[in-house]
Amino acid sequence: MTSEQPPAPGSAPVPPSSAVYGGNAAAATAVCLVRGVIAAGLGLGALAVLVIAAWISSPYPDSGPGAALRVAAALWLLAHGVELVRPGALSGGPAPVGVVPLLLTALPVWLVYRTARDALDPGDSRARPAAAGVVCAVTLGYLVVAAGAAAYAAQGAPAADPVSAAVRVPLVVVLAAAGGAWSASGRPLGPLPAWLPGRVRRAPARSRTLTAVRAATGALAVLLAGGAVVVAVALGWHAGAVRESLLGLAGDWSGRAAVLALAVALLPNAAVWGAAYGLGPGFALGTGAVVTPLAVRGAPAVPDFPLLAAVPDAAAPGGWLTWSAVAVPVVAGLVVAWRTAGDAAPPLARRDEAWSVRETALAALSAAALCAGATAALSAAAGGPLGVGRLAEFGPVWWHTGAAALAWTAALGVPGALALRAWRVRDRAGAAPPPPEPPAAPPAAPHEDQGFDPYDALPAAWEEPAALNPPDGDSSPTPPLPESGAPPPNPRVSARPAFEDERRSGATGGLGAEPPVSGRGGIGERPAGHPPRA
Repeated sequence: MTSEQPPAPGSAPVPPSSAVYGGNAAAATAVCLVRGVIAAGLGLGALAVLVIAAWISSPYPDSGPGAALRVAAALWLLAHGVELVRPGALSGGPAPVGVVPLLLTALPVWLVYRTARDALDPGDSRARPAAAGVVCAVTLGYLVVAAGAAAYAAQGAPAADPVSAAVRVPLVVVLAAAGGAWSASGRPLGPLPAWLPGRVRRAPARSRTLTAVRAATGALAVLLAGGAVVVAVALGWHAGAVRESLLGLAGDWSGRAAVLALAVALLPNAAVWGAAYGLGPGFALGTGAVVTPLAVRGAPAVPDFPLLAAVPDAAAPGGWLTWSAVAVPVVAGLVVAWRTAGDAAPPLARRDEAWSVRETALAALSAAALCAGATAALSAAAGGPLGVGRLAEFGPVWWHTGAAALAWTAALGVPGALALRAWRVRDRAGAAPPPPEPPAAPPAAPHEDQGFDPYDALPAAWEEPAALNPPDGDSSPTPPLPESGAPPPNPRVSARPAFEDERRSGATGGLGAEPPVSGRGGIGERPAGHPPRA
């Protein structure tokens, strides 16, 4: 074993990123490359297992295992947003397939995110590598597998579009790896690049920005949850049509299981479509056909699929059930107002503790803008073409949906936040008076340690005679001590009542006198035979 040698005096210090995974940066880069390859292999292998299982269970397989593996590679690329091309469509030419199942996208994104985060957090005494190096190494290793999968899937049906694969796969991987590195670094909000303006670089550190992010997150969650509720109600309302579509697409249980799995993978897309429906613009079902809560405009080109069987009838106008979907953006706007006012003016806050009207309005407006941007991005990811001609447009129009989200959340969030702020900082004229001050504590009784004499509490009749208590200023000399050296008698003791001395002596002859004895000797004489008292 070799021990680490301290750096030589005057030499440059070794950066922490070079002392990892064997002691140098090359080893760290190699490990991160391998981690990226493993992440890509896990995602591709999981989909390959599912496709091979469906192919084995199919009673009428029309191709071999090679074609099934090419389908698995194409689906894995589709999960990264790559557009697939179906050759030999009904129109005679190739037909693009651009609707990406968002639940399928969650698998590669989560794998890349965890890989980058774990690479930056070794979990032992080893130093952490540089975040930028980890992101680049993990992305490069992942793209090596993606390039091989794209080349392998190019010979199958459907095939991956090479231009789309070259643009979208690196973008998704870099964003996911950067998110993992950011999470491993403690989710910092800065510093931003120095070339940005000063106000932009300081914006993430402001409390107003954090409040806007939290309010926008809550509003987006309400929109997606509300969209899922809209879809669930529509599926329940058209349960018969949904069942007929599922049974008609496949005659055996393996085919129905595959259709059902695809429908589950498209449920997040359906939630985004439901949110766009509640916001008002709705979604497109083919070129020139739009489904909104008010009505269905145009002639929808609805393929036979269980989720699309829940679309409202084109001939029937909108009713109270479709109009009730407007409650989704209303609740989202109220969430923006509530969460913004919760930070701008907490309950029972004073006016000097609350934010100003301008800051509160800007925070609510920023939250509305962030929610609108996220809604537009999800709408763009949830839709896409399913072919050519009338099937070229499917899903929400992203800028329509984003503009509607901005209008709803800003129109309800800004006035609502200002109203809540004004209510919480109002002057409370009828407030309860302050509680009265507690009464002063009574003086403490004297304690024996403070010189308390129990004879001070005697009745006035037991006080000392005036002769024994000379008045102030009396200069009579103190009686001299007796020859035996005993102290003078205490005036207080000598002034006690006579019956107390009698009780103590047992006679009236004074303190310590013997009781009288009658005899020939007279008073004070002792009888014969009795020796004198010592």
